Amino acid sequence: MGSALTGEQSPGMIDWAAMPTYNTIMSVAVGAGLLAVVLLFVDLRKASGGDETSERRRLLSTDGWAIIFGVLGVLLTATGLHMTLSWPLAAGGFAFDNIIFGETSLAFGVIMLGAAIYLWKRGAELKADPAPLRLAARTARPLSIFIAALGLALFAIAIAGVTYQLFAAPPQEPISGAFADYPMIEASFMSLLFALVGVGAVVFPFAVNSVLRAPAGAKSGCAVKTVGIMFTITGVFFVLFGAMNYFTHIGLVVNTM
Repeated sequence: MGSALTGEQSPGMIDWAAMPTYNTIMSVAVGAGLLAVVLLFVDLRKASGGDETSERRRLLSTDGWAIIFGVLGVLLTATGLHMTLSWPLAAGGFAFDNIIFGETSLAFGVIMLGAAIYLWKRGAELKADPAPLRLAARTARPLSIFIAALGLALFAIAIAGVTYQLFAAPPQEPISGAFADYPMIEASFMSLLFALVGVGAVVFPFAVNSVLRAPAGAKSGCAVKTVGIMFTITGVFFVLFGAMNYFTHIGLVVNTM
């Protein structure tokens, strides 16, 4: 027996040597990545315009953005690739999580690595352009096709999460396990997060086209605001949820090893 804060103890329930689990760092990295996309847009928008923005373009740290996108991209690509190819969570009866977390993290990780390489190699050109946001939008336009397709995949994951009541934590997991008898609660919460990211991803191509059509320095259109809101909200929740899972997953391991 245990409290909601400690979880129930079931020694030997899970063979952790056969089921490496690292969706904790995945969640934190995904959340940080979504927030980084929004903050990069803000920096590029501030640096776009006439002569009055020349100082802001000079202060635009494309190297700094390349580093954060590169670090997060490596983490998500490495963990996502391993989970996608080896299915480590299948051993514990969570084969579906390899698709949900592995493939989505891999896709986002590769996208972030591509952005990191671009910012590293073409950062000087971006800073020299009088409208760096528009230049970045032109570069991202072909990639937006894949991003929108991933958004549709996230919708499918959200529907599957509610339909099959996925994501529910066992009673051995602290905090989240307190809702083990009500699986629809966590299923709805996680599915909503995936769906909201999906909304931002599907709208992303429209946001890119909106930036390309709008005059430099113009206010953001509805599509751009939608992407920003969706990515900001879900980014914060993924970071906080992933950070909490460092406690809950450690507790799960202690209670079941």
